[in-house]
Amino acid sequence: MDAYGQIASRRVATATRGGGIGRAMRGALAGLATLALAACTTPLTGGDNPFAAGPTPAAPAGERLSEGSVPVAMLLPLTGAGQGQAAAEDMRNAARLALSEFNTPDIRLTVYDTSGTPEGASAAAQAALSEGSELIIGPLFAGSVQAAGQVAQSRNVPVLAFSTDATVASRGVYLMGFLPQPEVERVIDYAAQNGRRAVAALIPQTTYGNVVEAQFRETAARRGVRVVQVERYPAGQPQQAVTRIAGVAAGAAPQVDALFIPESPQGLVAVNAALQAAGFDPARVKPLGTGLWNEPSVMGLPMLQGGWYAAPEQTGFQNFASRYGQAFNEQPIRIASIAYDAVSLAAALNRTQGTQRFAEAVLTNRSGFAGVDGVFRFRPDGLSDRAHAVYEVRGGGATVVSPAPRALPDA
Repeated sequence: MDAYGQIASRRVATATRGGGIGRAMRGALAGLATLALAACTTPLTGGDNPFAAGPTPAAPAGERLSEGSVPVAMLLPLTGAGQGQAAAEDMRNAARLALSEFNTPDIRLTVYDTSGTPEGASAAAQAALSEGSELIIGPLFAGSVQAAGQVAQSRNVPVLAFSTDATVASRGVYLMGFLPQPEVERVIDYAAQNGRRAVAALIPQTTYGNVVEAQFRETAARRGVRVVQVERYPAGQPQQAVTRIAGVAAGAAPQVDALFIPESPQGLVAVNAALQAAGFDPARVKPLGTGLWNEPSVMGLPMLQGGWYAAPEQTGFQNFASRYGQAFNEQPIRIASIAYDAVSLAAALNRTQGTQRFAEAVLTNRSGFAGVDGVFRFRPDGLSDRAHAVYEVRGGGATVVSPAPRALPDA
């Protein structure tokens, strides 16, 4: 799991104040309100695994979570080490919650263990297909998604995967994870709309950094924002890059009006210190970030005060986490909500779309679906779009300055 995935999988610690969905309707379509295909006018309300996994089972036995007429599989690293196993347990619980809140879901959901390896994911997918699964939900890690996807594609069975690695998306393999590209696009769009026309960027030399730099440059060009300077730096060592960029972003007369810093909370500590030493003034140059900023430890950093970042609105997740806590006596990891949404989506499409329930045209309709974390949709290439809010860092917390849109553009 890459740096982004590690942060996304932490147990929730709220950084935002105030405000998606209301309390679930028991006996209806649960936390996704009247969960159904948006095109029918009714809203539907992880990188690689760094941990060694044990021996891979040849044909893993599944754990049945529900009975119904339509077989659906969920692939999780139940015996993977460290974060993988912890994430799997919470995501399985989220699936249970979705089933309990959906009135007669009529899906036969079976969970298969991937052991956190591509080999395990391939074996799990084969086991799921041998039992007639019409849809695969998961796996979590990029290598596992690629392996399971190859098996599923050979049988024309779609996959709703949890990875944040865009390289494993493909036709029929759709990513439900929180991809960084929509966050970058949203915050740069918002900055441009609010008069920020010249920007610089400090970006770590990581896979995540490569992805966000490409999206940053593309969005800036499309919005007519001038990219004055981009500095890359080894992870955890931003000092020299900050010194270089200070010529345009610091001092009494900076040449830019925004500084994009797509960095993790741990990395931001060093960036903050270096910017402070270089004379950076966030009142003159607006700091910009991604959903990586959405952590309590970030909110008090002096050099980020007044900064904007894009992330899913928190109200829906807070409601979900409250119900999860009542059911399981603990708080869920942040990405548990996408497992909840995936299972709810499967149940809703089964109810509303008949024999076409998991067809490509149904899954990729442009209007998308409204889930716990807001509106989302799948593209034909397997990537996903999400509606994000923009937050401002201020006084130890973050406040919504631009709510997430209720519909995605070009819907």
